Amino acid sequence: MQDNRIKTPEQQSNIDTLFIPDQYTGSWLTFEYRGTPFDVPLLWFAAEDEGRTEDPTEYKIRKAREDGKVAKSQELVSSIVLLFAIVTIGMLASDFMDNAVAMLKYFFGNAAVIDITTDRSVTVIFLRYFIKLALPVLVVTCIAAILANLVQVGFFFTTKPITPDFNRIVPNFAKFFQRALLSPEAFFNLAKSIIKILIIGVIAFLNINVELKKIINYVRLPFLTSFGSIASLTFRIIVQASIALLVLSIADFFFQRRQHLESLKMSKQEIKEERRMYEGDPLVKSRLRQRMQELLMRNMLKEVPKADVVITNPTHYAVALQWNRATMVSPIVVAKGVDHMAYKIKDVAQENSVPVVENKPLARALYAEVEIGDAIPEKFYEVIALVLAGVYKLTGKKVEAV
Repeated sequence: MQDNRIKTPEQQSNIDTLFIPDQYTGSWLTFEYRGTPFDVPLLWFAAEDEGRTEDPTEYKIRKAREDGKVAKSQELVSSIVLLFAIVTIGMLASDFMDNAVAMLKYFFGNAAVIDITTDRSVTVIFLRYFIKLALPVLVVTCIAAILANLVQVGFFFTTKPITPDFNRIVPNFAKFFQRALLSPEAFFNLAKSIIKILIIGVIAFLNINVELKKIINYVRLPFLTSFGSIASLTFRIIVQASIALLVLSIADFFFQRRQHLESLKMSKQEIKEERRMYEGDPLVKSRLRQRMQELLMRNMLKEVPKADVVITNPTHYAVALQWNRATMVSPIVVAKGVDHMAYKIKDVAQENSVPVVENKPLARALYAEVEIGDAIPEKFYEVIALVLAGVYKLTGKKVEAV
């Protein structure tokens, strides 16, 4: 709304007028910006793709997928990997404990005897223990990561996202800051991080609070007993937190999917361009249609000499019929035309001694209701039979019932 009140010189110096074109009306929209010389107008951070209000087409989504742009939640991948890893550790905890204790006993027991600079068997022994401890978890987490990605995007592999793009060396800072600080995605990520911290904190507090008295007494118990109890409590906390994060990541997946579709939205002009690309330029289509009509007319005139009769109205319409009882269920229309084409059909018919019969209602009805190459409908059988009987009587051809 325009402010018509009298402004002081100081107020006037802090007013900037912005002129922005309206893409729908073609007129200019005027905005007044009030602020200090050090203020930054938020309009500087306007999205470059403003005006993209239409849902993406199937072609746009498929093209984005080919470029590696898919709706995927990294939170979902991380939570599934974490949950599988923790479950694996829980199932193999006793084996892990035995291997860890055996490794510590071996190295501490032989610390004064082994010379790591000359005895290479130490490295082999260490790798053997390390593989026993790490390999099961690594295999399970790799499988979990692959499955998490397959669930979200299906079987798909492309190197385009990791292909170097030198155009990104100088980024668009306005767009970067808008997406990182002012976009719905930024606020959602901030809220998501806060919620994750709260969830993990609440789960840890509830579990520790229940076991607090036992934890205080662990100092009086043997080391392995205390270690096992603490490990069991920690395992329970991590499993519960993993399940909670998995539930939260499902919401993140749907948000990422929505953001992906929003990023692919198109302007009306882009949809027109894509439709033109698929369906062809209107001028080219018009020319092709005209060419097809010319070919159809040329082929149609070649069929007129084979016709048994041409029915006219007599000036504007002409329909050529052919009837062969041995090969046809009923007479078919081999040619039809209006005005100039009707004259052409009649001329060809007269040149080839094809009878021309005037019947205004029949000619109009056949032209409107029957396409070239189609058989006549049953409702025209009686009148066509009378026409053909008259034609055959004049030409001496044997009459065949329709």
